[in-house]
Amino acid sequence: MSTTDIGVAVIGAGMAGKAHAAAYRSATTLYRAALPPVRLVAIADAYAPVAVDTAARFGYDRHETSWQAIVEADDIDVVSIVVANALHREIAEAALATGKHVLCEKPLSDTIADAEAMVRAAARSSRLARVGLTFRRSPGIAFVRKLVQDGTLGRVFHVNGGYLTDYGCDPQTPISWRYKGPAGSGALADVGSHLSYLVEFVGAADITGVRGGHLSTVIAQRPKPLGAISGRGKVEVSDEQDTVENDDVAVFSADLASGATATMQVSRVAAGHPNTLTLEVYGERGAARFDFRNPGQVELFLHEADSATSGWRTIVLGPSHPYWQGGLPMDAPGVGIGQNEGFVFQARAMLEEVAGLSEAESLPRNASFADGLRNLRLLEAASQSALAGGIAVPVPDPAAASLTA
Repeated sequence: MSTTDIGVAVIGAGMAGKAHAAAYRSATTLYRAALPPVRLVAIADAYAPVAVDTAARFGYDRHETSWQAIVEADDIDVVSIVVANALHREIAEAALATGKHVLCEKPLSDTIADAEAMVRAAARSSRLARVGLTFRRSPGIAFVRKLVQDGTLGRVFHVNGGYLTDYGCDPQTPISWRYKGPAGSGALADVGSHLSYLVEFVGAADITGVRGGHLSTVIAQRPKPLGAISGRGKVEVSDEQDTVENDDVAVFSADLASGATATMQVSRVAAGHPNTLTLEVYGERGAARFDFRNPGQVELFLHEADSATSGWRTIVLGPSHPYWQGGLPMDAPGVGIGQNEGFVFQARAMLEEVAGLSEAESLPRNASFADGLRNLRLLEAASQSALAGGIAVPVPDPAAASLTA
């Protein structure tokens, strides 16, 4: 393991894996705080052509076709795990045991038991174990949270969130690991994991319980693929069908520790919505809303003394908002920003922490494995509510979700 520079590798070269690979390449160009040299060492994927292409595309020294080669390599310090959820535990435990720092994609795992084991492995290790909750890095979302924290919106009454996607809306989209697993491991785990932590983030309060859960599988059968797939996009398929096991749509409500109510809906079959994430916060002094389709702006409503001038106004994001100044090559107001930048901010935060930079001179830290476990417990509560006809299900206190104490 190097003490003078940082060697990074990415396990998984699908869509999110490419985002991690690109993010490490760009992370050293952000802000002014110095990082040690960062070496782009390896990309691993079981499908060799994708591993070769991704390594060449993003300037990594080599490719591998097994995660074990990454874990065992002595020239790698930081590993991003971006593969099927069921594989997270085995890879993370092995990487931590060999002295690697780990950044794992969300959700932390596909089961509570495996996530708990990952938290225990992190506690045993002297290395960092972090989970990627990328959307917290969006300047607009971080700004909405600030409006709550500094009292601009007053006491929060209601948070409403939706994450609609359409990657599964075509019945000819082939079966993959994304469509297998227990109730709650489908759209709820995939995009609901993002939405649920964001509701807590912008509401600036923990979710204490959920109710009104409902899970729906609307496409019961999907064709088997004829080639390699990632679970998104179209490939050639056979005439043979396989059963979809998990949820296409999920909705539930939640109670926040602040006394506010939250409502959430997620879907992977919402035609016309390739990636629609929306958040709305309603408080006693006003409201704010954010739509990721317009990531460079936030809409704000504040109660005014004169009703003739009261109304929604658009805040164009710029250097006075989170992450913007110094985080973009062109950091002027109105310059485009989106989801890819979130991965870069996330990678930068990881590298800063690995390098030992203090929190005062760094970006906000990435979430811990314990945070990832808590998010899984929240999603499990939503699933339990749905399976029991919408009953209220408590979510354990965050302190109880950590096994590191």
